Amino acid sequence: MKASVRAQETFQGLGRALMLPIAVLPIAALLLRLGQPDLLNLPFVAAAGSAIFANLGLLFAIGVGLGLAKENNGAAGLAGAVAYLVLTNGAQALLVVPDSTIAIEDSTIRAALVEAWRQKQLAKLAIPAGIISGIAAGYIYNRFHTIALPSYLSFFGGRRFVPIAAGLFGLVAAAIFGLGFPVLELAIDRLSYWVIEAGSFGLFVYGVLNRLLLITGLHHILNNLAWFVIGDFEGSTGDLSRFFAGDPDAGAFMAGFFPVMMFGLPAACLAMWRSLPVERQKPMAGMYVSMALTSMLTGVTEPIEFSFMFLAPLLFGIHAVMTGLSMVVMDWLEIRLGFGFSAGLFDYVLNFNLATRPLYLVPIGLAYFVCYYIVFGFFIRLLKLKVPGFEPGAAVAEENSGGSAEAPSDQSRIAQYVRALGGPQNIEAIDACTTRLRLVLHDTLVVDDGMLRTLGAKGVLNVGSRGVQVVIGPEADRIAGGMRGYCEIALRDPATDSENCDDAPLPQQAVIHDSREQKCDGFDLNLVGGAANVVSQNSCGRRVVLRLRDPLLIAHDQLDEVHNGRWVQTTSCDLHILI
Repeated sequence: MKASVRAQETFQGLGRALMLPIAVLPIAALLLRLGQPDLLNLPFVAAAGSAIFANLGLLFAIGVGLGLAKENNGAAGLAGAVAYLVLTNGAQALLVVPDSTIAIEDSTIRAALVEAWRQKQLAKLAIPAGIISGIAAGYIYNRFHTIALPSYLSFFGGRRFVPIAAGLFGLVAAAIFGLGFPVLELAIDRLSYWVIEAGSFGLFVYGVLNRLLLITGLHHILNNLAWFVIGDFEGSTGDLSRFFAGDPDAGAFMAGFFPVMMFGLPAACLAMWRSLPVERQKPMAGMYVSMALTSMLTGVTEPIEFSFMFLAPLLFGIHAVMTGLSMVVMDWLEIRLGFGFSAGLFDYVLNFNLATRPLYLVPIGLAYFVCYYIVFGFFIRLLKLKVPGFEPGAAVAEENSGGSAEAPSDQSRIAQYVRALGGPQNIEAIDACTTRLRLVLHDTLVVDDGMLRTLGAKGVLNVGSRGVQVVIGPEADRIAGGMRGYCEIALRDPATDSENCDDAPLPQQAVIHDSREQKCDGFDLNLVGGAANVVSQNSCGRRVVLRLRDPLLIAHDQLDEVHNGRWVQTTSCDLHILI
């Protein structure tokens, strides 16, 4: 059991780390498409986008190394790059060149052909090489970033040792990749042939697993195999890379998501909203419209899926099967669509001219809209499911995530997220992917699921013994960054995390400031509504603690400009600033 939990946590970390290099794909696809003759016809823009696709292996090495390293330290990214460059260039030198390539008298031409042949061959393994280099770099950093060497070598100790060790790893890996290239190439080819021979059945299995693995976040690993490894077209490997390289057969592993994300899940939102009591429909309309538009326009679906995943596992199972069927239908009709980010309207329009039979999506999508609406409506009524918003208490979560005038400020909301997770002392690591917080906690039993949902979370998952994932939506990365800053300040001074401040009464003898005096220990009180808005003030060293009458008068943007990373709103009325 312990081994299983440890393996699950390891794969969770890898899935999270893979999201960092994947995050650059939208800008790569955007630049590549905008520069094409059928759009803006700007070759230098297309070349800029093409450069990102050509160096995906290096980006994976850097991104995975950073994602796996403690504190996401940059030394791990540098180590990943070092390992990858040593691995690829060393392996190229060991490749055995065919006689037909070297049977040329002119030495200059022969050398150029040999170099081009070696680069093209190793490009087939660029993504696996990058991922392996990144994994090694992350492990080496976590294991050796505090290593102490003898005094005469002390300069090379600590974090400086990490890229050195990564280079040594890259040398060993270069020998394995170079000498074992025929075996590795054969394995990749066999995998590609197996997937192709599996045909519609393989696509169906991929579509179903893609949704089922969403629960744990391991779908990223499956996607990387399909999008960046399987298949080869003029040196580009994987369904996604081949699509943008102009392969007419690429797109089978992406096309099936468009009917589901652009049509099916928005219809599910409509069905869930229509099932609400009449008096609950108006207050919950904003949340459902927001989730539906997010899915249709950008292809981000987790907020919708987590709203019914645990409430109605049967519905989620049907959704997974329908995703698999969508893959099959699109393949049968020989429709090829692709995306740089996800299967939303933006990517559909941008890559329309690269696609095969793109207009077929409209009737198929409308059919999926009707199917999802009928299926979800039927099972909600049959099982009497209380979908999100059915109970009056759900309005609180909707308000907090919908940005109403009474919603708490970002800083206050971040502080509440930290407290719902057991406080700063309970949080060991904070990270995020596209739509969810990925956390490592000391004690998962103290997590307040109800409070998290009240703050706007769509779902809370326990992963392994100490892992917790909180599904929020596209703002997950911003909230994770705010939580890291909050915890850093709170752990430096425990008084910052005043858990009982919300309930504490205001002081009877409030400090009344002269309205003409707008400075407090060097802090500009105009940033918090002026001296008249200050009820009380305390100073401790470089820290100023203010209690305010009206927290809505806080100028958050100006505070960020003047005191970036040095202020935190611990409760709705209390502000801590480092001067």
